[in-house]
Amino acid sequence: MLVAEAVGRTLVAAGVDHVFGVVGSGNFHVTNAMVAAGARFVAARHEGGGATMADAYARTSGRPAALSVHQGCGLTNAMTGIGEAAKSRTPLIVLAAEATNRASNFFVDQDALARSVGAVPLRITDPQYAVTQVREAVATAVHQRRTVVLNLPLEVQAAEVPAGPSPGGVPSQVQDPPDFLPPEPPRPLEPSGSDVARLVSALRSAQRPVFVAGRGARSDAARDALVALAEETGALLATSAVAKGLFHDSPWGLDVSGGFSSPLAAELIREADLIVGWGCALNMWTMRHGALIGPEATVVQVDDTEAALGAQRELTFGVHGDVTATAVAARAALTSAPTDAPTTDAPGGGDAGERTTYSWRSDELRERLASELAWRTVPFEDTSGDGRIDSRALTIALDELLPRERVVGVDSGNFMGYPSMFLSVPDEHGFCFTQAFQAIGLGLATAIGAALAQPDRLPVAALGDGGALMGAAELDTVRRLGLPMVVVVYNDDAYGAEVHHFASGDHPMDTVTFPDTDIAAVARGYGFTGVTVRAVGDLEPVRAWLDGPRDTPLLIDAKVVADEPSWWLEEAFKGH
Repeated sequence: MLVAEAVGRTLVAAGVDHVFGVVGSGNFHVTNAMVAAGARFVAARHEGGGATMADAYARTSGRPAALSVHQGCGLTNAMTGIGEAAKSRTPLIVLAAEATNRASNFFVDQDALARSVGAVPLRITDPQYAVTQVREAVATAVHQRRTVVLNLPLEVQAAEVPAGPSPGGVPSQVQDPPDFLPPEPPRPLEPSGSDVARLVSALRSAQRPVFVAGRGARSDAARDALVALAEETGALLATSAVAKGLFHDSPWGLDVSGGFSSPLAAELIREADLIVGWGCALNMWTMRHGALIGPEATVVQVDDTEAALGAQRELTFGVHGDVTATAVAARAALTSAPTDAPTTDAPGGGDAGERTTYSWRSDELRERLASELAWRTVPFEDTSGDGRIDSRALTIALDELLPRERVVGVDSGNFMGYPSMFLSVPDEHGFCFTQAFQAIGLGLATAIGAALAQPDRLPVAALGDGGALMGAAELDTVRRLGLPMVVVVYNDDAYGAEVHHFASGDHPMDTVTFPDTDIAAVARGYGFTGVTVRAVGDLEPVRAWLDGPRDTPLLIDAKVVADEPSWWLEEAFKGH
């Protein structure tokens, strides 16, 4: 067996069942080995699209994914998507063929490329260690939540794996897949007793607590633990954008905290006297550059990565521990027999032995949340007219038309708050937000990866015209895979964020505005049903498509009002 085959088979045996990418000579054999071992290969039209598909699949499915790329230029084409995955701590293995001869046109310093965007570079160095090194790469990706660039030197790929046991104690022929599962995950990091006591003291003292759950809380166990702890403390429940939908079923949920927050959510978060970030960095986006933190609020962050504590925000204190384990421990302490020992370091004072009975969870607040929280309930002036549709009116109408069971992928731009907040999702698996790098052009590939991870839901891609045209090659992938996807293009004929960012100055806008493009016609060229929308009444063909066989994907080229920034963009600019 050649190393390329051993690598591919070991990856599949270790639980990697989807591989995305573009195949060239350097990654041909390892990709085919994965397919032969049972993995599904999803061919992208560009490596950048393949990287984001793999990222979104891993996020939405909860399973590690692989990206396969050619040496040199294949890897450089994928770097934006790899950077997004690395910044988001996505468990992703990048199989990067590697030319080690510096005279080769394909030679680049692939280790340096990986490190430059925060990925972990590893390498298959010797045929006899190949299987062990692959297992280490998967374990690093899964258990450390890292994006790993696994370099596969061409000459090592072509070598034979020695017969007999490998030095790592793993049979080198990779014949029995169950033997090659990655090592057991480490036990969740338990918080220290002193950290739990300090957190419990803060919870007992607080009268208006808010929990903000982030990426590190996106699991059933974490959600259930946080909901139970919130019941004990009267906390309201919010999320960062990447965890949207986590508390969808709670009557005490505030939806997303930050620039996307609705007026009522922002009001309540500002009133909090305790904000606890659970697996959440509480960064400038989630806290509106600090504007959502009241002047007297206690700010706590819980994270199992010590370096993350306080990295984005000055804290009252941090708790180093797994989100689920910490929430469970805190609730156990709260519900146990009270102690007589007074609290000496509890923010806001209070006694650790006395439970606060006040809760701002009132019937009145429950009714307000039910009737006023959602953005679609906030009154607005519909500015539709002159051949342009208001983005709010458009998205509210789509929310009513589209099935509830959906998975939404969103690109970046001035428009992005509308689909993020006006389109509801059933849970955290229904929303995929690849915005850690703030890159335009990832939205379509995001929706493809999420769709493959949630095949029973209607996939919805929400794009700006700039991002749609950047990623247009992957329209072919949507059609080729037979995905019944709805692609909504908020088309303002511009890079709208830049237009509004510089609108207050006397600057020419020629560099960021464009003539009208018939994106519906472009989509039809790829085999889509293409619809142009200039008013809510133009959405009738969308209803017809939904009621029909959905045997082609659908693209809606929405000509949106372009003369004002979205609310979230106005908030973001205040911090620049």
